[in-house]
Amino acid sequence: MPLLNKLSSAAPSRATGEDPAARSLSRLRTAVTLFFALDGFLFAGWVVRIPAIKQQTGSSASDLGLALLGVSAGAVATMTLTGRLCRRFGSHAVTVGAAVLLSLSIALPALTHSTLALGLVLLVFGTAYGAINVAMNSAAVDLVAALRRPVMPAFHAAFSLGGMVGAGLGGLVASGLSPAAHLLGLSAAGLLLTAAAGPVLLRHPSPAPPSAPRSAPATGRRRMDPRSRRLVTLFGVIALCTAYGEGALADWGALHLTQDLGAHPGVAAAGYALFALTMTAGRLSGTAMLERLGQTRTLVAGGATAAAGMLLGSLAPTVWAALLGFAVTGLGLANIFPVAVDRAGALAGPAGVAAASTLGYGGMLLGPPAIGFLADWLSLPAALTSVALLSAAAAALGLRARNATAPARP
Repeated sequence: MPLLNKLSSAAPSRATGEDPAARSLSRLRTAVTLFFALDGFLFAGWVVRIPAIKQQTGSSASDLGLALLGVSAGAVATMTLTGRLCRRFGSHAVTVGAAVLLSLSIALPALTHSTLALGLVLLVFGTAYGAINVAMNSAAVDLVAALRRPVMPAFHAAFSLGGMVGAGLGGLVASGLSPAAHLLGLSAAGLLLTAAAGPVLLRHPSPAPPSAPRSAPATGRRRMDPRSRRLVTLFGVIALCTAYGEGALADWGALHLTQDLGAHPGVAAAGYALFALTMTAGRLSGTAMLERLGQTRTLVAGGATAAAGMLLGSLAPTVWAALLGFAVTGLGLANIFPVAVDRAGALAGPAGVAAASTLGYGGMLLGPPAIGFLADWLSLPAALTSVALLSAAAAALGLRARNATAPARP
């Protein structure tokens, strides 16, 4: 029987005075954190090269938009399948396999010279992106249960930090390296990190919670009963509300600052950077907040804070007030998605993570075009208030789900 399943009875090592099971969990936590950071790093590295790839393929703006849908379509389409793979093979093995595919596929866009070819390779990239997100979140859910600490926000903070590093590095090398050389370098870095951290995941099974019986599987093989399905859907909608806001601010925040408030392009670009920075800070402090407030109050407080921040950000008459609103919104949204995915995973294992993630990323797909339609119909500031409305809805749904608990394992 694996040592990780003996958390309550494992004796401390006489030589080191440290619990071997605790050391194993610590190594697993480090490895999973690295995969979260790798995911953000690679995705951001690709995003900063989109303008160069557009020029290389000769795509128009509308053609590029259709090609970029390949990432989202591949991710959403593969998430449910990934949940099944995690139940069959374990989330650790699927995480490593998806990381290899993601690292290899990121080099493909730079080899294309037509919009059609770009869209096809982005389907592959999106498939890998969706798979690793479900698998590593499933692994993180098992670790949260085994550690008995609400550390899920820390994993998502690693994703945010990886994204910031990837975007910053990409900006530095963009003028000196071709897209092919840059993305090939990212591919090599991803494979090297996978080779370093992957064996830790492959050597150890997913840890079972300390209270789980000896025969309880850690990979969440149970099927969702109707009640669990409803609750997982509820947490998926909460994740959707959060992702809607992230997508909307990423695509429309800078335009709002320049078009509606007359901000300098450099200041406008700092708007999303400030939002991302406060979101990262919120996730880094998320574990302490969850330990102090609990999951329900964290969801409610986060949704209410994001709603207030986005009302300020969208309706403020000055640039600096809008920037403050974006910063507050980032703090509010920071921990809603991690908590929603964690709760869904606790209820239904990898299937719950897959369902909630699919809905969540659906929100990221829905946000930018919905804002565009609303902006044409009303105005961009009015359209951005929809982020505040959905943040408030997330708070209300979080309060409604306060009594949701995982069913007893068979």
